[in-house]
Amino acid sequence: MTFVPDEEIGGHKGMELFVQRPEFKALKAGFALDEGLANPTDAFTVFYSERSPWWVRVTSTGKPGHGSRFIEDTAAEKLHKVVGSVLAFREKERQRLQANPHLKLGAVTSVNLTKLEGGMAYNVVPATMSASFDFRVAPDVDLKAFEEQLRGWCQAAGQGVTFEFVQKWTEPRVTSTDDSDPWWAAFSGVCKDMRLTLEQEIFPAATDSRYLRAVGVPALGFSPMNRTPVLLHGHDERLHEAVFLRGIDIYTRLLPALASVPALPSDS
Repeated sequence: MTFVPDEEIGGHKGMELFVQRPEFKALKAGFALDEGLANPTDAFTVFYSERSPWWVRVTSTGKPGHGSRFIEDTAAEKLHKVVGSVLAFREKERQRLQANPHLKLGAVTSVNLTKLEGGMAYNVVPATMSASFDFRVAPDVDLKAFEEQLRGWCQAAGQGVTFEFVQKWTEPRVTSTDDSDPWWAAFSGVCKDMRLTLEQEIFPAATDSRYLRAVGVPALGFSPMNRTPVLLHGHDERLHEAVFLRGIDIYTRLLPALASVPALPSDS
């Protein structure tokens, strides 16, 4: 069992560093269980991959001046164009998700505008403004092409518009859920014996699992919390007593089964 810091802010001083350390390699980890999400239905959700977090800051520079004048080529005008392009893409992905009942949130790319910065006074047109976006890129997206799309939005807005990455994950991995995979067979076998209905999904946010998968350790995200609304980071986040106790029962069956999987040829 590992307790590592900074998962909520990217894990850069936590799991990202730990998987490169000799202490981690000495563990000879074959498989990892990480956090999942609640499921409001009777089913339990298991996550076999996750979207790539891209935190992007777009900076626009333009002509400053007095707030009483119609100044041309302002930072705000150009930033507005980029924001419009990003939000149009957001709406397209939202409609794609809504139009296909077989798609889950993790299968599309989402983005939200999370910060707007700039200006010093009401009557001064700022020379610089910035907008920050939280992209969660689906694992099947061509990341190089997507970065070019970002660059294209900035170039189309005019001169002096640039972007930078505050966080950028480029190694999406998928953990096997094929019945021939011994880890999945052990996991799903316990769930079947306990008559648990599983729903396989791509995790819509990001966890430390991405660092484990990137170094070759298969990982599943699973929190045995059914009949529970998804309230992470929300008001009144809670777990019913019966669900909590049932989750302990599930883990007491699940962990020994996973720990009993024989060493694979690749582990020797």
